[in-house]
Amino acid sequence: RSGRKRGAGAGGAAMAAGLRRAWRQRRAVLMEPGYTPLVAACLCLAEGGVNLWVIRRVPYTEIDWKAYMQEVEGFANGTLDYTQLKGDTGPLVYPAGFVYIFLGLYYATGRGTDIRLAQYLFAGLYLLNLLLVFRIYCRTNKVPPYVFFFMCCASYRIHSIFVLRLFNDPVAMAILFLAINLFLEERWSWGCLLFSLAVSVKMNILLFAPGLLFLLLQRFGLLGCIPKLCICALLQVILGLPFLLVNPVGYLTRSFDLGRQFQFKWTVNWRFLPEEVFQNRAFHAALLLTHLAGLGLFALHRWHRSKESILALLKDPAERKHPSPPLTVNNILWEGGQQGIVFVLFSSNFLGVCCSRSLHYQFYVWYFHTLPYLLWCTPTAKLAHMPKVLLLGVIELCWNTYPSTVCSSLSLHICHGLGLLQLWYGTAPPPALHTPPPSRRPAAISKKAQ
Repeated sequence: RSGRKRGAGAGGAAMAAGLRRAWRQRRAVLMEPGYTPLVAACLCLAEGGVNLWVIRRVPYTEIDWKAYMQEVEGFANGTLDYTQLKGDTGPLVYPAGFVYIFLGLYYATGRGTDIRLAQYLFAGLYLLNLLLVFRIYCRTNKVPPYVFFFMCCASYRIHSIFVLRLFNDPVAMAILFLAINLFLEERWSWGCLLFSLAVSVKMNILLFAPGLLFLLLQRFGLLGCIPKLCICALLQVILGLPFLLVNPVGYLTRSFDLGRQFQFKWTVNWRFLPEEVFQNRAFHAALLLTHLAGLGLFALHRWHRSKESILALLKDPAERKHPSPPLTVNNILWEGGQQGIVFVLFSSNFLGVCCSRSLHYQFYVWYFHTLPYLLWCTPTAKLAHMPKVLLLGVIELCWNTYPSTVCSSLSLHICHGLGLLQLWYGTAPPPALHTPPPSRRPAAISKKAQ
């Protein structure tokens, strides 16, 4: 009987040990970045079902799709004067790449009438975009896998932007993430080509441009990066050539109008301001100066890590007095003084979003998929996970508040400010350790020996 008790006790202990191992393994799957590919595969499969459910169960809402189709229909009918291309919501204000891509959708969906097919196409774009984003996160190996649930299934607004609204913003961002994947593979020319294509769909991609310019200078120097910049410029000329030949001023002023006014009723981030302040040019200038100052500070103190002046980036890398540390995937690794492609590009874009003159609901996709990296690229203690998840939740809540309120827009700015602060202080260099001069060390040792 005592033997049976000992056997039962041993069996119970083994079962308890097995349960503990299973629990530890489950916790590792949720917490260890090395499990990102496994979690990403599961989430992508789940997202296929979620998108199908949304398309079939949630009513489609017409906002810009009909206007997009009207704008590209004018081009299909032979109109090459950009000032004459317009839809129900106003004139065409996107570069030529938008026209060609949505012209393909125009023909694929029966002149834009087959909305359900368009939704399925955008669901496929959603999954492609997600795969490209997950590939970046697999390379960075920074973010705990449990966070990706909040980046996928939990966001109503992002699903709405892709499959219920059919905006052009997701198209531009998917091309951008493809370009970033090429940068990570050291395919800089192809990456620049895709980056320029993304800009030709929507200009918000230019928010990544300061970071990309810094990376090109770091990698190639001034003379070496000129061919890459020429690739970007040449593609814009080729795409816009049919319109440039007919009305160059009209094309440039319509498709690259940096001074365009936004309607106050759609703003997500500045609802707490009076409308006259929101529309004031001095306010816009102050935001631009703040944006430039933020870029300058990050470039000087967070992106640039060489012992030389930042002007040394203009030199050929082989001619620099102190060779620049190699570019890596991640943010700054202080032990090696390395810099990260993803950190520079994502932080460049985030600074632009924080200083934007106005954010509309579809603009959420501009930085939504970068938020997990921006929050978790810095060292994170166990107790710090919950505040970061809370920050993601509050940002999502702000973007799901329609119409925006004084409280939601203020909360969004507070969250952005907290994100910037943790980026700034979380990537700061550690204080230099004080070491006694070599000449004093023998004396100290001999005194201690005595």
